[in-house]
Amino acid sequence: MSLSDFRSPLWLLFLLVVAALVAGYVVVQRRRKRDTLKFGNFALLDSVAPKRSKRWQHVSAILVVLGLVFFTVALAGPTKEQKVPRNRATVMLAIDVSLSMQATDVAPSRLQAAQDAAKSFADNLTPGINLGLVAFAGTASVLVSPTTDREATKTAIDNLQLSERTATGEAIFTSLQSISTLAAVIGGSEAPPPARIVLLSDGKQTVPESSDDPRGGFTAARQAQDQGVPVSTISFGTSYGSVDIEGDRIPVPVDDPSLREIANLSGGSFFTASSLEELRRVYETLEEQIGYETTRGDASRPWLILGVLATAAGLTVSLVQRQRLP
Repeated sequence: MSLSDFRSPLWLLFLLVVAALVAGYVVVQRRRKRDTLKFGNFALLDSVAPKRSKRWQHVSAILVVLGLVFFTVALAGPTKEQKVPRNRATVMLAIDVSLSMQATDVAPSRLQAAQDAAKSFADNLTPGINLGLVAFAGTASVLVSPTTDREATKTAIDNLQLSERTATGEAIFTSLQSISTLAAVIGGSEAPPPARIVLLSDGKQTVPESSDDPRGGFTAARQAQDQGVPVSTISFGTSYGSVDIEGDRIPVPVDDPSLREIANLSGGSFFTASSLEELRRVYETLEEQIGYETTRGDASRPWLILGVLATAAGLTVSLVQRQRLP
């Protein structure tokens, strides 16, 4: 803990007063011992005064001094990092609905598992966050504009329909547009709320062919980074997934490299999941990252409690040992 962790660090100077009290106590105890040795009648003292263990005679003073130290630290206003729910933020959930999502390498299928996990994500996300939904295959569509109405998002997730091809870049561009629209509607002098895109996909971009195309995924990720909107990508599926298309068995392995690069270019995080349980854990991690922010909050209460306990204990010991307060 450094001085920057205190709101009123000047109160720590009171520790010098506490140190002076300790020094005074030591001086008084030595003077009392010296006077006793010089003028005391030990035969009479032994007969009228009960013997006490020297080991415990300073316990009450030590406890009271500790109480003063704890109270002083509390007065200085210590702080610590605390996680608090966000009240202003926008999240766009972009889900791949290309035909490869019907693969059953993830039970019962990639799409059904993605739907189940996405609905849990919507339920558990901090209530104050605006959540929107984008579905993408050959094109991308905003199914739900950012809103705190979780039921609307979950209903749209249940009604996702598969289609051909994968336009990852379009999913990001469409999400960015939806985020910008909400920021314009909110308006005012305040800065727009922080935003993030959570993109789940299982395969390589097919429209356009190059990710560096003006409408490609890498280009979209760079634009997201320019706008301060990180894209957290989830590569969902396995390397051995396949689907039946018009009687042909087509392999549809996941494409980790491109999704990892999108996350890197945009300043987001990259995750992999090959089962429903893994996907749920990924969403739980995202809920923590997105739904909460770290701030410095008051941390004086534990010091106050310690101060009260130490002082009370010191007074109690003094009463038991000496039948009086120090």
